[in-house]
Amino acid sequence: MTDALDVVEVPGPWQHRHVAANGARFHVAEAGPEHGRLVVLLHGFPEFWWAWRHQLPALAAAGYRVVAMDLRGYGGSDRTPNGYDPMTLAQDVSGVVKALGARDAVLVGHGWGGYVAWATAAIHPRQVAALAAVSAPHPATMLAALRRGPAGPAGPALRHLLAMQLPMRPERRLARTASGFLGRHLRAWSAPESGFPSPGTLAVYQRTIALWPSSHCALEYHRWLVRSRLRADGRRFARLMAPPVRQPVCLVTGDRDPAVPVRAVAASRERVSGPVEEHVLPGVGHFPHEEAPEALTALLLDWLARVPARP
Repeated sequence: MTDALDVVEVPGPWQHRHVAANGARFHVAEAGPEHGRLVVLLHGFPEFWWAWRHQLPALAAAGYRVVAMDLRGYGGSDRTPNGYDPMTLAQDVSGVVKALGARDAVLVGHGWGGYVAWATAAIHPRQVAALAAVSAPHPATMLAALRRGPAGPAGPALRHLLAMQLPMRPERRLARTASGFLGRHLRAWSAPESGFPSPGTLAVYQRTIALWPSSHCALEYHRWLVRSRLRADGRRFARLMAPPVRQPVCLVTGDRDPAVPVRAVAASRERVSGPVEEHVLPGVGHFPHEEAPEALTALLLDWLARVPARP
């Protein structure tokens, strides 16, 4: 356990703690004033809370109480044998918001974290004041968006999703440094000129995803998405996501994202009845928070300042 904490709890201008919610324990990194407006950052695949290391201190300095959460199965959060469907994951986030003593929070989610943030906003609207979805189309349009990737009928994101359906081999490749899979994935989905990931950054992510069974848990998100198409829980989730999201929404995409085309995120506008704005970052791939951290942070600060507080 000590080794795992040494890997996950990277030191910095934040505090580490664990929060109990929804029958599990979640690791979070927290910064900013205790009574500031709560902003919860949700990472994507194959990262963990540390993905937001650039945004944490900047948002805290602006007066926000900012919390970067390890999603179920990742980093220092519990690696449970099940619970990787979006209904459970949304309950995790809602529960963490309440466990932190807040009435609601602004959610900022990237990739799979954005998928979970969309689900939380729809299923637990009282806990979500607003939503920023970074490289994350609305779940109701996600599979259609992946099918229309820039590389043709089967874009890189859909090919990746289907490859992750095989048993055990993908998680072993992801966990093993020698396979080189993690580095290839991150480089392929980022803009070449961004320089992401650096060798040091890649090493941090590799050590963390190798904490067994993190790689298996991470891929269970992918597997549920495909397998649920033929199951009752998938139909239930579709019904839950059918009504439009009423909260303010900010959509962010990199114009060089090979996995999630700009038009895919733009289509999410149709799923929002509240105020919505869209931003496209030039020269950026699938990881805006890592590839262009200053640009994304400035965008978030500007948007957050304009999101009204709930009465």
